[in-house]
Amino acid sequence: MAVVIASNLRKELSGDPLFDGVSFKVERRDRVSLSGPNGAGKTTLLRALAGQTELHGGELAFAKGTRVALHDQRPPLERGLTLGSYVLGGAGELVGLERELRRLESAMAAGQHDESTLRRYAEAQTRLEHGGGYAWRERLGSVLRGLGFEDAELERALETFSGGELTRASLARALAGDPDLLLLDEPTNHLDVASLEWLEQELGTIDAAVMIVAHDRWFLEATCNAVLELDGGRSTFFPGPWHVWRQEREARALALAKTAERQAEDIARLERFVARFRYGTKSRQAQSKLKQLGRIERERVVVPAAGRRTLGFEFLKPPRSGRTVLEVEDLELALGGRTLLRGATFALERGEHVALVGPNGSGKTTLLETILGNRPEQGGRARLGYGAEAAYFSQHEIELDERGTVLECTQSATGLQRPQAQALLGRFLFSGWGEHEKPVAALSGGERRRLALALVVASGANFLVLDEPTNHLDLESREALEAALEAFPGTVLIVSHDRALLDAVAERTLALEDGALRSYTGGWADYVALRDQSAPAAAADVPPTAPRQRTKPPRRQPAPRPTELERLEGEIARREGQIATLEGRLAEDWSDVGSIAAHRRAREELQALLERWENLARVET
Repeated sequence: MAVVIASNLRKELSGDPLFDGVSFKVERRDRVSLSGPNGAGKTTLLRALAGQTELHGGELAFAKGTRVALHDQRPPLERGLTLGSYVLGGAGELVGLERELRRLESAMAAGQHDESTLRRYAEAQTRLEHGGGYAWRERLGSVLRGLGFEDAELERALETFSGGELTRASLARALAGDPDLLLLDEPTNHLDVASLEWLEQELGTIDAAVMIVAHDRWFLEATCNAVLELDGGRSTFFPGPWHVWRQEREARALALAKTAERQAEDIARLERFVARFRYGTKSRQAQSKLKQLGRIERERVVVPAAGRRTLGFEFLKPPRSGRTVLEVEDLELALGGRTLLRGATFALERGEHVALVGPNGSGKTTLLETILGNRPEQGGRARLGYGAEAAYFSQHEIELDERGTVLECTQSATGLQRPQAQALLGRFLFSGWGEHEKPVAALSGGERRRLALALVVASGANFLVLDEPTNHLDLESREALEAALEAFPGTVLIVSHDRALLDAVAERTLALEDGALRSYTGGWADYVALRDQSAPAAAADVPPTAPRQRTKPPRRQPAPRPTELERLEGEIARREGQIATLEGRLAEDWSDVGSIAAHRRAREELQALLERWENLARVET
């Protein structure tokens, strides 16, 4: 069943078309990657689908009652709200359904048993069940935890959160209301790998149509089953996995180029014939060739101009270092009074490409800065090997000299003469006098990232230490960086949430896990396979803790004198049985007012029992 059908959509900016003739159909359970170069109109199309910007032509047809939720990169406007209130605002319809059900129950209890009231009650009950039933609030809690929020943060005002945290809050709000059409604009920004994996699983289970704009290749491959491509103002819909679309697009571009080349050769040959024989003995043949030439001109294939500017990664050939590039022995790290790492011992050999992974806050950046001597260790030691020359790409661009212009910063950091420095800046999309003379202090976040990457590329270092180098990069630039790093003959230590980059570049993975550093052979896919294999065994050795989501409590063996926890478990089981019996009666007769009231009371009592059980289980564990 189609959730939305778009026909010949047109959008103009300042009178010029951004896109025109865009048509597609999205059905429930479709996961569509919205692809195209920057400026193609992807975000604008999502906002048009959400009713937040007008279209200048075409038609949008939604299925009856379609609920649309949009997550984009704009920060929330309601900064005075708490996190809990803001996210709950995305579930306004579910809150309204609960209110409607309570009103109808009161009306039926007062004797209002007409067909219209009973029908409205049944419809509201069905819609609420689709959204998770009365457990939807608990599911909302699991969404917040899956996106990295703690329960204690629900009462914090939005104005106290960082930009990245606000982006995650917007994503939680979009997921909260059980939408039929979920629109996600760069949902992977500011998520650590654990949250990315949680979101991939969540998108695989929700009963909705989803459209996604993202630059994370691993995420798109894991979630999407179709692609809507926007390019040159037109659209192409491709049903199938994301990687197959990439192959098909490349094959299509190659075939188009070959056709254009063949047509150009035919046109040149025909023009030569016409020019030579138009007025001679073969004039009749020349006229025929002229008509053939006209047909080819009318059907001529136009190859789109290469309008996408990507970064020019080409690392200098570095000097040869000693065999051991980095040696770390019994290293201990702490930050803000909290110990991050104990007893870390490892070495990096010449030419090794190594990924450093771990959850947010585990100490990855702290470790990088410590081994480079930018931060003191709490114990142990870290030292660079003979001939090792390190270049650091920081997540926060702290290595940029902000005292001058972009060109002055580049020349000072690289030692390049003015023409060579200008050429380097051009490869990183700083073109012309205005871009070169811009003060470094006035650069945007994306511009600072590009400048920092340019300095690393031109450094000539043989040991690259890269902390989130793909932030603010489009897909093509990420792939260009990936290819350059794969070909780099020196040593690489990289931190990134781009799992496709880690899998392509890394030959070994260092993982920060529970305050220890462990080494795994291979890239990201190999690490995940080993991690998942060890998870069941590890779980068997760890005593169970109280579940974070409210589920039916585990049954325990009866004791001669039942504990409070065991007594509560018995009460919960009895109340669940009572609710099942009442629901069986209501399935046969929704006009039984007594059963409706008893069902509501039993649900409320069960909720209270579950909360008491969960609190007590936490204390005992």
